[in-house]
Amino acid sequence: MLFHFSEDNSIPLFVPKEKQNRPDFPAVVWAIDGEHEFTHFFPRDCPRIVCRRDEAKTDEHLQLFFNHTHADTVESDWYTRISKQTLFRYSFDDEGFELFDQTAGYYISRQVVKPKFMEIYNNLLERLIQKGIELRFTTNLYPLREAILASDFKGFGIHRFNNAKKP
Repeated sequence: MLFHFSEDNSIPLFVPKEKQNRPDFPAVVWAIDGEHEFTHFFPRDCPRIVCRRDEAKTDEHLQLFFNHTHADTVESDWYTRISKQTLFRYSFDDEGFELFDQTAGYYISRQVVKPKFMEIYNNLLERLIQKGIELRFTTNLYPLREAILASDFKGFGIHRFNNAKKP
C-alpha cells in the first residue's frame, strides 16, 4: 500500500502533475510508503529536515543530527499550525507505481491513479510520538541544513526549505 497526504479531502482522481520546482521532470503522481509516511505528518508548506539513522553513521553524526532512529526538525513558528492541522491520507495499490527514491520512500506513477480510500489524519504531533519519531523544534533550520550539507551524512531529506526563515 502506498499513500499520498493532502490538505484537500475531495480528490477523486490523482492526475500526473509537473513539480513547480523541477520543470525538467515529467508529470507524475507522487506517493510514499508506510515506513516513511511520518515525513508528511506536517502542513504541506512546513519546512523540515528529516534525518534517518543507519549503520553507516559515525559517532559525530549521531551527536550532531539525532539521538534515536529518526528525527524531524521544524521551525518553532510552525508548532501551532502542526498541532491544529488536519490532513487526508489517500491510499493506493502499489500497481502502476515505480520506486523513485528508496531513502525517502517515494514512488511515482505516470498514470492517473484512483485512490482506494481516504482517511482523516489529525493529532499529527501525537502520531509522530506514537511512531517513535524524535521531533525537534528550532528557531531556524539553516544551521542544521548547513551542517548536514557540509558533512558526508546521506540519510536526510530536506522538505519545503524555500519556506524556511532566512537567517
